[in-house]
Amino acid sequence: MLICGVDEAGRGPLVGAVFTAAVILDPARPIAGLADSKKLSAARREALALEIRDKALAWHIAWADAAEIDRHNIFQATMLAMVRAVDGLSVVPDKVLIDGNKIPRTLTLPAEAIVKGDATQPAISAASILAKTARDAAMVALDALHPQYGFARHKGYPTAEHMQALAQYGVLPEHRRSFAPVRLALPAEQGSLF
Repeated sequence: MLICGVDEAGRGPLVGAVFTAAVILDPARPIAGLADSKKLSAARREALALEIRDKALAWHIAWADAAEIDRHNIFQATMLAMVRAVDGLSVVPDKVLIDGNKIPRTLTLPAEAIVKGDATQPAISAASILAKTARDAAMVALDALHPQYGFARHKGYPTAEHMQALAQYGVLPEHRRSFAPVRLALPAEQGSLF
């Protein structure tokens, strides 16, 4: 049976897309050290991401951007990105295991939601690692465009540094306007849209 693991990265940040990944591991090519991406160092995540991309039977990374998050809400945007990740696989899995307690309504394959699945299911752990490393890379790229915000350091989370940059430099097109700290940083006429 082909099992696909699905996880997300980036629900909490104030900027950028929420990323998801779907991974079907190859039982004949095991990967040692898979774990919840949050429990691994950045260097270990990067090394594992390369190994996952090399050894998995199939993998796909997808996302929903800030505009979609603002339009649908973060939960629905995450569900949308999860379906995109599964639909993008080159191999159709027999079952999808999703980290969390919800299954996207539009997913057409048999699926099971597993709370803390990224810690117990290797395929979900692998998806967690791919989603996190892809989102971190996107934040480093955004940092290169807007270094004054410090995205490479805080990855878009609402740190004191990020909040100060929002107040000082304003809201970027990549910011999630439906998130309260960003909405409050908008000029009054734009903030009223939400």
